[in-house]
Amino acid sequence: MYIEQIYNGCLNEAAYFIESNGEAVIIDPVRDINVYLELASKHNAQLKYIFETKIHFTFVSGHVELSRKTDAPIVFGPMSDVKFRSHIAKDGEIFKLGNITIEAIHTPGHTLESTCYLIRDEKNHPYCIFTGISTDDISTSAPGNSNLTEKEMAALLYHSIQNKLLPLPDDVIVYSSHSKEGGEKFTNLGIHKKENPLFQPGTLEEFIITHTRKIKEVPAYFNKISKLNKEGYTMMENILEDGLKSLSITEFKKKIKENFLVLDTRESASFTQGFIPGSISINLQGRFEETAGEILPYDQPILLITDVKKEVESVTRLARVGFENVQGYLKGGFDQWNKSGESIDLIIDIEADELAMDMPFDENLLVLDVRTQQEFVEGHVKESTNIPLRDLQDLAQIASLEEDQNIYIHSSTGYKSVTAASLLKRQGYHNLRNILGGWNKIIEEEKIPTEKSGEILN
Repeated sequence: MYIEQIYNGCLNEAAYFIESNGEAVIIDPVRDINVYLELASKHNAQLKYIFETKIHFTFVSGHVELSRKTDAPIVFGPMSDVKFRSHIAKDGEIFKLGNITIEAIHTPGHTLESTCYLIRDEKNHPYCIFTGISTDDISTSAPGNSNLTEKEMAALLYHSIQNKLLPLPDDVIVYSSHSKEGGEKFTNLGIHKKENPLFQPGTLEEFIITHTRKIKEVPAYFNKISKLNKEGYTMMENILEDGLKSLSITEFKKKIKENFLVLDTRESASFTQGFIPGSISINLQGRFEETAGEILPYDQPILLITDVKKEVESVTRLARVGFENVQGYLKGGFDQWNKSGESIDLIIDIEADELAMDMPFDENLLVLDVRTQQEFVEGHVKESTNIPLRDLQDLAQIASLEEDQNIYIHSSTGYKSVTAASLLKRQGYHNLRNILGGWNKIIEEEKIPTEKSGEILN
């Protein structure tokens, strides 16, 4: 038996390749499937099954395309509602793979259809289990859970853990689809029983009280991804064919007039020094997929400005979160646009110490914090305004901003503040400053007054 984790750091998602005696399975594949095909070829293995631990809503799965390429059936757990051909496993159903077996164990609680897959080795001993459940991961607002309350979902998860997972031997290895980069690729059930808050002894009532407090709001774009994973999607080769059309400046400008959205995926430092007016910046170097899902419309065709040879990566990573409407990129990129004498815009970058110097003397200065509300509550610049990034295209949310204000924008690290500045530029706000390093640098400046829940920090 051979097991390999294929980790996607951009999505914080781990897929798994398992092979035994010339047969293989993939668990939780992402949309760009070549890595799985290459692994099967490398191990001279036939792909027999594609297993899903749930109907994913943070990324578009590679299940449909991988099944078409290999004829391997897609396997979901009980209560899965999908529109394409698949195998809905029964709780406890056994699948044969070479010299080992895989048992589907229905574990609702994170989602209704959540299912773990237990591998028994060649001697039929429980060896490892694959799960989509992560610590503190209860989500009533996940797509498909809308008819249940937080308490009902927590109760399902409690029973799944108590009745399905805790009885398994301590030495069973646990592989999670939410494995974190740089951390352990796997643990075992014994460690979970000692350290995982979800696995600690207690009554159902105690479990509900403790863990429903940790439920977080689910972004709206998750619904789009969930729908694609349930109903199917455009094949990647077709998405790449459309997205990798090289456009001249004349063709590019024509499409802009036809209401195409311009997305600039270059590094933030390059974008602020010059960009096509009206374009939106999302840097490939950070939380690109997550940010794109939060702020870009799914119903508007997209044009790309990229760094050299980053066109394929840009189209592919957009497709991972459901964007199938990229219609080309500008040949020669921004440099060609600039050399041709077309109009450009820019954003002024400043260090945190410059904010400290400007604050006492500029009565028209406004600090705009685009972090989440929770981050803002935990600490912020005194008298600053908080509008989370994903709300910046909502005219009602930005109504308090004045066009003649000197707006100093910051995020946590400086990544999302450039995106925020590009969104405000589109809305007609031009007196902008982007604070390099964001909150992480602001908190180091003693002359910038900050507070937490009304209490002065410095």
